[in-house]
Amino acid sequence: MPVAAMLDYASVVIFALTGALVASRSQLDLMGFIFVAMLTAIGGGTVRDVLIGRLPVFWVTRPEYVVLIAAAAVIVFFTAHRLESRYRVLVWLDALALSVAVPAGVAATMAMGHGPVVVLVMGVITGTVGGLMRDVLCNEVPLTLKQGELYLTCAFAGAAAALFLRWAGFGGAPAMIGCGAVTFVLRAGTLLWGWKLPVYKARPPRQY
Repeated sequence: MPVAAMLDYASVVIFALTGALVASRSQLDLMGFIFVAMLTAIGGGTVRDVLIGRLPVFWVTRPEYVVLIAAAAVIVFFTAHRLESRYRVLVWLDALALSVAVPAGVAATMAMGHGPVVVLVMGVITGTVGGLMRDVLCNEVPLTLKQGELYLTCAFAGAAAALFLRWAGFGGAPAMIGCGAVTFVLRAGTLLWGWKLPVYKARPPRQY
């Protein structure tokens, strides 16, 4: 199985779990769980495939993706109440999903022969768009844009690491491992130690 396909499977399952966890926080019914999990799991990859012309999109020709997403949603529906802190599990699962989805986007885009700029953008899109849709739909503060936290930066740095490793002569698998590792370490740094970027602070206009 190609690296890009394996990464797609992993990111779909993990993102589906995060979508179902957010659905549990919104107290949705079972179909709501499945819908939010589906949107979260395939949103970023679908946008990526449409933009780079990888058609039909990855899940259309492989219905097992839909089955896996639905199964993940059902499992969370019946087990979420056992978690001591669903939000804590959510943010760590989301970090893991991000560190798999970014290399999935990078690998798929590289396989289509696109240049570095497109690879960077598609890595970020694959990793972030599904989670953004999930949070907006369920009226949660988007993890993607949470004030000062490293999230988009993690995705960008991971994609850049993959490009650098490929440029340095490493094969596809080591480059994708490096991409995922950089993404996860930066995101974990935010969650554990509060790593942040400076945020814009408005100042009153000058009086001349």
